[in-house]
Amino acid sequence: MATAKFVQGNLFRHIMVMSLTSSVGLMAVFVVDLINMAYISWLGRSELAAAIGYAGSVLFFTTSLGIGLSIAVSALVSRAIGQGNRALAREKATTGMMLGLIFGIPFAGLVWLFLAPMVRLLGAEGETLALAVHFLQIVTIGQPLLMLGMIGTAILRAHGDARAAMMATVWGAVVTALLDPVLIFALGLDLTGAALTGIVSRAVILFMAIRPIITRHGGFDRPTLAGVLRDMGPVWALGIPAILTQVATPVGQAFVTRTASAYGEAAVAGMAIAGRLTPVAFGVIFALAGAIGPIIGQNLGAGRMDRVARAFRDALIFTALVIALVSGLLYLLRAPIADLFNATGLTREIVYLFCGPLALLWFFNGVIFAGNAVCNNLGRPFWSTVVNWGRQTLGTIPFAIWFGQQWGAQGVLVGQAVGGIGFALLAVIFARMAIRNPNVVPGRHDPVPVSQPEIEPAAPGERRA
Repeated sequence: MATAKFVQGNLFRHIMVMSLTSSVGLMAVFVVDLINMAYISWLGRSELAAAIGYAGSVLFFTTSLGIGLSIAVSALVSRAIGQGNRALAREKATTGMMLGLIFGIPFAGLVWLFLAPMVRLLGAEGETLALAVHFLQIVTIGQPLLMLGMIGTAILRAHGDARAAMMATVWGAVVTALLDPVLIFALGLDLTGAALTGIVSRAVILFMAIRPIITRHGGFDRPTLAGVLRDMGPVWALGIPAILTQVATPVGQAFVTRTASAYGEAAVAGMAIAGRLTPVAFGVIFALAGAIGPIIGQNLGAGRMDRVARAFRDALIFTALVIALVSGLLYLLRAPIADLFNATGLTREIVYLFCGPLALLWFFNGVIFAGNAVCNNLGRPFWSTVVNWGRQTLGTIPFAIWFGQQWGAQGVLVGQAVGGIGFALLAVIFARMAIRNPNVVPGRHDPVPVSQPEIEPAAPGERRA
């Protein structure tokens, strides 16, 4: 029997522990990215910092497939664990890893072929364009490794093994922190050194994720074509809309980067710094969706819809507390942060803006993350897709344009943040609808087609076959 640790105990504590441990792993990686950005800025060439900014937008897009698959695999594995079905959990984990391998390599290859047009579409030109493409040509080779590592850590979180998932990414960050100074400065490889380090760190994350799955959580089945084909339907039923949901974010970010590029490389550099600061400052919020997914999945598998509803409420409370604390710290540290990157002029103004009111508005992004996690795990993933695409198009483009016309590059960022408020409310509405009317039978693993009769939520403590 697989142990379902989230079907009992204090839900707020589960959310806090899972989010904080997951965020440590995330922030370990992003802290190193932030250090990379600082290293590059110390080289004194603005086009290098701008190239990193453009590359970050493209890499965000290429990781969308891995994020979507990891969400789907985590949901299916955690439901099986909630039922106490270890064999089913192992089966879904195997299918998820195989799909990551089968689709990850050709996807990365396709992205590699179109790197130049993608970076040019973001507004890069001349030497900045050439530098960004060169960096991405190296890093993209390692993206399938990162994809499999993300799926592996999602499987660990589905089992409730937050520490192992955390340590996988921490070890990747440690390797990066050790190699980067050597390759960037000692060997004088600049962007090439940072890119090569990225590939090594991705391989380390994958290894450190797979090892505890094999040693502590039943490992994997021997993969077969028939097994992959049989399980592909449930995985893609959640995976495709989850991938579409994730793709929306880099699309919106690409538009913002393109719009800011009209204000010069100083604006792009400022946005690049803000982009590196965001996952470090709000790593706990980024981790929230992946953290509460297994909690919701296990309680769904156990038929505990009362705990699913309470988990969503507690997630919103937790989000508000984290945003208040982080925003205060960013405001107090805004000057040292700007000094770290030698930010002056417009670049410094953008950093100050990010460390001020924009940080508070990140609460609404956290609400969207939590709402999406609920919908994904309750068989309503397309609702998450609607929210994310709406937020990154209607909630970004018109606001960024209008505010940008009023206040320049800073206005672009303000518009992007303000536009998310309405879609945060929509995410709450959809999440509550999904809790009242899930598209998955509580206590059963496989999704229920929408055309079938709706299932009433199980009473507290009731288990359904």
